[in-house]
Amino acid sequence: MPDDTRPLTERGIEQAEAAGRALSRLGERIDICLCSPKLRAVQTAERACDPLGVEIRIEPALAGEPFDANELTDGLGTVLLVGHDPSFSLQLHDLTGTQARMKKGGLAAISKGELIVLLRPAELAAIAAPDPAVATT
Repeated sequence: MPDDTRPLTERGIEQAEAAGRALSRLGERIDICLCSPKLRAVQTAERACDPLGVEIRIEPALAGEPFDANELTDGLGTVLLVGHDPSFSLQLHDLTGTQARMKKGGLAAISKGELIVLLRPAELAAIAAPDPAVATT
């Protein structure tokens, strides 16, 4: 199956949904989501943005090649980017100087050249998990 049309795995679906729930639980306000046109990225964006009520815009520059995040996001407010590695790990380094690998299903927050947070899928799942202190009936 061509890479551009490869769908998310069940694990990828769970990670994308957890990312959306975690962002929602943290009270993050996101103005727009820019997303790679590849199927699995679109599916990730749809699942992550659903609980946030965020508009998704397909951005061909995020299809896997190097890109300029500042140019893409200029004037858009708080932006969630959904795409692929290694371009996201390289962009993280270019913007912050951080030597970190973006994991599939991971999330990084950057503000004015500073890495604010780097969350891996397991951390997002823990944030997104139901609060054990809340009784369910």
